[in-house]
Amino acid sequence: MTERMFDTTCIGNAIVDVIGKTDDAFLEAENLVKNSMNLIDESRAEELYAKMQSAIEMSGGSAGNTAAGIASLGGKCAYVGKVRDDQLGAIFSHDIRASGVTFETKKTTNGAATARSLILVTPDAHRTMNTYLGACIELGPEDIDPAMIAASKVTYMEGYLWDPEGGKKAFRKAAEISHAAGQRVSLTLSDSFCVNRYRDEFQEFIKSGVDILFANEEEVKSLYETDSFDAALDAVRGHVEIACLTRSEKGSIIVSGAEVHQIEAESGIEVVDTTGAGDLFAAGFLYGFTNGHSLAASGRIGSMAAAEVISHYGARPVADLRDLLRKKLAVA
Repeated sequence: MTERMFDTTCIGNAIVDVIGKTDDAFLEAENLVKNSMNLIDESRAEELYAKMQSAIEMSGGSAGNTAAGIASLGGKCAYVGKVRDDQLGAIFSHDIRASGVTFETKKTTNGAATARSLILVTPDAHRTMNTYLGACIELGPEDIDPAMIAASKVTYMEGYLWDPEGGKKAFRKAAEISHAAGQRVSLTLSDSFCVNRYRDEFQEFIKSGVDILFANEEEVKSLYETDSFDAALDAVRGHVEIACLTRSEKGSIIVSGAEVHQIEAESGIEVVDTTGAGDLFAAGFLYGFTNGHSLAASGRIGSMAAAEVISHYGARPVADLRDLLRKKLAVA
């Protein structure tokens, strides 16, 4: 039996976030769809960056945020993602390792620069992301370490990485290795626009290769082409072992066969920036699940982690999540 070295290995786009405030008028002037993720080229990235107000730069990327959250909770986590040997690549590498995550993916030495996401946050705390994938598209199956995947209780993948062909192949390879080792595979749908691009492929991959699915309400409805959340919930129930469906202020629902858990959202939180909310919910749930907590308790840890990240700018926790969890368990 494989020795389990990691609770979770996260695979995704290694991105440095550039976060700035804006308003609806700016989004309209730039023909940007509010609350969406848009893929842009390097010239558009430079153009938008020049028009942004003063911004905060910090390491991000959906699965990278989840990995950092798991580590903050005290979990053993590894990350797989591609950066260039440039300044942003050095920032990303330093930040994720400093958070306690194992990161060993080989850097590229030529070609596209390290990815960045220009995140525009409106006064209602919603974010519109404009992402230049850069070096991320170089990630391929050769970057998947079979020993690392086999030694991970869960291998977690972000839907955004389905855009480049190499990322898709990396996902499929990792899923095969994980299941061959008797471990679980998890996927986050990432964005309803991403689902729209790859609905049929996602449905096929989910049925054949995913054990734990993360999606928000709009993403899961898009996946099954329905306006009814209940209909989408019924559909996903038969396709995965566990589905974690988030609904913003309505909390979340954890479904596993006939088992259904309604998880309340944390109360009394001043929402500043929703960037990373889903990523940190996944971090909390996966930490709980891989460390012996029930589905309901894991969902509550997810809500706690999501609440922390939406209370400030940036998609990674500022507070020590392990300390917050300790306090939460003490009063439970």
